[in-house]
Amino acid sequence: GRKPANPAFWWVSDEGEEVKWSFEELGSLSRKAANVLCEACGLQRGDRVIAVLPRVPEWWLLNVACMRAGIVFMPGTSQLTAKDISYRLQASKAKCIITSDTLAPAVESILPGSQLLKSKLLVGRGSRDGWLNLKELL
Repeated sequence: GRKPANPAFWWVSDEGEEVKWSFEELGSLSRKAANVLCEACGLQRGDRVIAVLPRVPEWWLLNVACMRAGIVFMPGTSQLTAKDISYRLQASKAKCIITSDTLAPAVESILPGSQLLKSKLLVGRGSRDGWLNLKELL
């Protein structure tokens, strides 16, 4: 028999939940995520994206997707305050922000001051008005 391929990505949560992607799956998912960024979010090569996420599988997926699409991925820790996020949005001229459903309220508090932001992408199972959901779009 054939030996199973080594995973390209293997993530384990604190609760023991595992996500394993082969190189083929990571390639396919990252192409789909790049299409989400370009089509649903309206981003182009050279545009900037801020990701305020904990280290969930989507963090790595979006990182690879941005490389594929030529989009600048700017990671931010989930410990950033609203003031920190606001500064990063203004200084970077980011056109998209990506965050989790638990961090979205803090992000929403500073969005009225951001004129360049085109889209808001939510990672998680929840939904919010005015936000695109990555899982649904994939």
